[in-house]
Amino acid sequence: MASNPSSGFRLNVLNPGGRDPEQHFTDTALADSAAHAPVNFHAYAACTGGSFYRETTKAIAAGSPVLLLLRSDFRASERALKQLKKAGVPVAVSLKETGLHQIADQMRDRARLSRFLRIVREADGCIAPTPEAADIYRSIRRDDPTVVFIPTPYPVHDPRWDFSRTLEERRGVFVGTREWDVPTRNHAAALFAARQISDETGARVTVYNCDGRKGERLLEQVGFRPNRLQVMKKGSYAEYLRILAEHKLVLQMDTSFVPGQVAGDALLCRVPCVGGNGAVDRLGHTGTCGAGRFGAELLQMAARLLVEAEFYAHTVAESQRNGAERLSFAGVAEQIAEFFR
Repeated sequence: MASNPSSGFRLNVLNPGGRDPEQHFTDTALADSAAHAPVNFHAYAACTGGSFYRETTKAIAAGSPVLLLLRSDFRASERALKQLKKAGVPVAVSLKETGLHQIADQMRDRARLSRFLRIVREADGCIAPTPEAADIYRSIRRDDPTVVFIPTPYPVHDPRWDFSRTLEERRGVFVGTREWDVPTRNHAAALFAARQISDETGARVTVYNCDGRKGERLLEQVGFRPNRLQVMKKGSYAEYLRILAEHKLVLQMDTSFVPGQVAGDALLCRVPCVGGNGAVDRLGHTGTCGAGRFGAELLQMAARLLVEAEFYAHTVAESQRNGAERLSFAGVAEQIAEFFR
């Protein structure tokens, strides 16, 4: 399925020196493919039928506008920007890690901050996957109109990326966070909330542990009742989505203002996402996201979704409408094309 065959516009994403291999999105990658899924920054290229590069010379040779990702100490990104501009390639920039905690961490070094400011000022524009990152770019470019918030799209249009299960196959709560070491993820709060829901409803809870024995010990301390907690280890993206889709809802307490991949994953599984204030959370799961909600209100909402069939159906339908209208490949591709026009 070609992503955007009619417009003729292609956006290439360049991550200079990054680990992700070169990838061409003449077709949205199949769910079980070894290639990177068309999500996150890869999705900007995928939705326009563009490519993802790590070599600047190849991005220049491709001849299409480029979204340049800023990563590490920004040295490779700055060199790439100079090469792209010298070659006359239109180039917008974006930090690769755009949660507010990640942005703050990247700006703690004076030399890196100075390099970041130069890059943002010298680029043709900035594309931000969150409104908060866009505000930072605007403050540097003095409210320049060539700064735009465009959410990372999801292939909700593609039946190959429909991981939904029947309602009868859905059980329990999937905890959307897994990072103990990032305070704004509020992973402990999400686990305690899930434990309370489990105690009150008997629902089973699933969580991913990516911290080995340390994570196991921490999970043991939360105090789930016997056989109520299922702990998973990292596998493929498709396997992860299949596991998520087996659950009645996703629960998180994340306040990191990230792009919102967990919320996007829930859209692909047609599962409600409760909590989280990422961009996709706010655009896709407006009725259940964590923007302006926390604690008891989210707990109550999750409990209702587990037992009220009508409320559940309404919530799923609303999130799918939002996804189609605000986060689809076609809609975001048009936003990107308009930006570069």
